[in-house]
Amino acid sequence: MTVDCVVEDDRWGDIAALAEIATDAALERVGLEPSVFEISLLACDDARITTLNADFRDKPKATNVLSWPSDERAAAMDGEMPLAPQPGPDNELGDIAIAYDTCAREAAEAGKPMHDHTIHLLVHGTLHLLGFDHERDRDATLMEGLETEILGKLGIPDPYRD
Repeated sequence: MTVDCVVEDDRWGDIAALAEIATDAALERVGLEPSVFEISLLACDDARITTLNADFRDKPKATNVLSWPSDERAAAMDGEMPLAPQPGPDNELGDIAIAYDTCAREAAEAGKPMHDHTIHLLVHGTLHLLGFDHERDRDATLMEGLETEILGKLGIPDPYRD
């Protein structure tokens, strides 16, 4: 996987390494060769993601992660697998933005290591780029199941268990 990282908030440290781990694991799980695809990642703070959330979702508040797929890949039927991207001249899956402040706060509140929560959110964002969503019940079950499986293979506990 090629992850093009723009780090606007230095508190993220080496987020590029975490992004490679997360995106590779997500793509491999759905049967895609990571080296063929590209993702752009913006590692920012709450102020920046608040602006992005307001501009693109009309929600002027901070959030942990946002994703912008390069193509519509969502499944037509609730709970079905989305359309897989096909390698071609433009192998850009889309863009992800992740906010340090919200991620750090969520990790602390949940008693989880920041590393684990960051990997989870990057897997989550990558799955969104691949057409997975959690708006419909069966889609949410499918996406959460994939996240749990991918994270488990990386040695990260199920983020949806209390």
